[in-house]
Parts: sequence; C-alpha cells; structure tokens
Amino acid sequence: MELGIYTFAELTADPITGKMISAHQRIRDLMEEVALAEQVGLDVFAVGEHHRPDYVVSSPAVILGAAAEKTKRIKLSSAVTVLSSDDPVRVFQDFATVDLLSGGRAELMVGRGSFIESFPLFGYDLRDYDALFSEKLDLLLKLNDSEKVTWQGKHRAAINNLGVYPRPYQTKLPIWIAIGGTPESIQRAATLGIPMALAIIGGSPDRFAPHVSFYRETAKQAGHALESLQVSINSHTYIADTSQQAADEFYPSYAQVMTRLGRERGWSQMDREHYEMMRSPEGSLLVGSPQQVIDKILYEHSLFQHTRFLAQMSVGTMPHSKMMRSIELFGTQVAPAVRKALQP
Repeated sequence: MELGIYTFAELTADPITGKMISAHQRIRDLMEEVALAEQVGLDVFAVGEHHRPDYVVSSPAVILGAAAEKTKRIKLSSAVTVLSSDDPVRVFQDFATVDLLSGGRAELMVGRGSFIESFPLFGYDLRDYDALFSEKLDLLLKLNDSEKVTWQGKHRAAINNLGVYPRPYQTKLPIWIAIGGTPESIQRAATLGIPMALAIIGGSPDRFAPHVSFYRETAKQAGHALESLQVSINSHTYIADTSQQAADEFYPSYAQVMTRLGRERGWSQMDREHYEMMRSPEGSLLVGSPQQVIDKILYEHSLFQHTRFLAQMSVGTMPHSKMMRSIELFGTQVAPAVRKALQP
C-alpha cells in the first residue's frame, strides 16, 4: 500500500497565538514539507485547489511544478483539481508539463469540488454542477488517450482533430476520481475503471465499507479486472510523540476549521467530547501517537483493502515545526510498520 500526504495549505491565523504568516511563507513552508515527505520515504504528496482566502493554493500544477524540482522520487498529485470549473485541455497540458519536469511522477485527482467559489469566478452555472464534471472528464480522458482529439460537448467549444501538447513523460497521466460518497460518483468511477479516492472526514470508517464494495462490484460488472482497481482512503491525520500531545496540539486548529465549515454547511459545532470520540480506535480521526495511527491505518485496511492511504495532515493552521515533526513520524515510524504488517 502506498502512503502519502495531502494538504490544502491553509492560510489562517494560528488559533493559539492569533498570528498569521504571509502567503509567501506558507508556500515556502509547503516546499519544505514536500521535501521532508520524500526524505522520510513517503510515496505521494498531493495539494488541493481552492479559491478562498483561507487556502493558499489555487493552482496545484504550479505548486507541483516547483515541488518537482525539489524532489526526485515522490509522486506529485492534485487533491483535487476542480475539473468542473476548469478547461480539460489546459489541465492536461499543465500536468503533462509537471510530468516532464518530474520525470514521470505527476498524477491528477479530479473532482467536482466541495466548495463552490470557482463556479461564479470562472463563469459557470451551479445548476450544471454534475453535467460540467461528466462532460469535462470525458474530454480529459480522451486527451490522455490520444495525441489528436475530435470531441464535441455542450459546455465547451468542440475540438476537431487537433493535437494537444506537450505529451506527458509517462505514456498516460494517472487520473483518479475523488469521491465524497455519493453513489452516482462511485458508479461513474467504477464504470470507467478509474481509481477512486474516498475521503473520510467524519463518522465511523466502517460506514464507508459498502461504498468500496459497490465500487468494486460495479467495476467488475463493467468488465474491469479487480486486481487492476486502485482505491485510496484519505483521512484527517496528525501524529505526535504521545497520544495526549497529538490530541492537544491538533484540537484547536481542527475545531476552529470544522466549526467554521459547520456554520457554512449546517453541521453542529465541534467540541472536545465529539473530537475525542472521533479519535477512538474506530473513529475517523487518525490523531495520536505513532502506534495509534499505525493501528488505525491497519484497521481501515481491514475494512477496505485499499491500495493507497493519504493523510490530510493540516486541517487548519498549525506551527510549521509541529507539521514537520508529524511528517517525520509518519515516514520514519508509521509507514515502515504499516508496510511490514501488510507484507504478503
């Protein structure tokens, strides 16, 4: 199983000190995080796309291009690219360029987006939310399959036997579909035989096991070989030397973010009791000592038999030094133990 990190690169005030670093410093810190993730032996580093003041990355490909020059081995992915409000030709060109820079380490994780700011920003109608993604995914896959493309849709100008360049270093770019849990999204990924990334940000992981079973069964019915299917489980994660230290350090920023999002989406306010429940052995938060996180990754693997685990390691702003320590522990203690436990 591949093990990696993804981040939205938050740009908010520290909930303890009230201080806020500059966007420039946050991106410099992000480059150090990518470099450390590779240094400690992790397999993947991914960055999300947002168009809000509380996140610093609006163009994952630019960040990943910079990361390509700072690393030599680690895979570099978006998490996610909001394909619905972007142009598939430009997305393909950008990530093909990252692939060339990195010597074949670029990936795309595409989705419809959990926030809606990009739709009015780029002139799209939210009423076309699903249709935009479906149509643009179709074009992106065709671009990935063939140098010259003929294509026609409703929401973008047609392409008539035109070449799209540059081509990636790899024969094809690996493309994943990020799933929030809706059956329609799972069915789309399965029918197309595209790897699925499932984010578990609340509740109990075992509630999501039917989603993965549905994905595999649907893909099998569509004629795809089960051994070729990839599933990633993406979870909120933070690691410190002790369980109590991890819990106390992660809670302020996590509670701040989840409470703010709760006001936007109608969730209840995050409190310490609920937080500790989510930290329990069968909860969705992987926050604790290295051994606790090892145990929980292995527990999730028993449920899903997934091929990749990505840790969303910053949910809200935390001191850079603490994030670096968490990455270090993930790579030096958690990852080796998980790999050893899953050896055939």
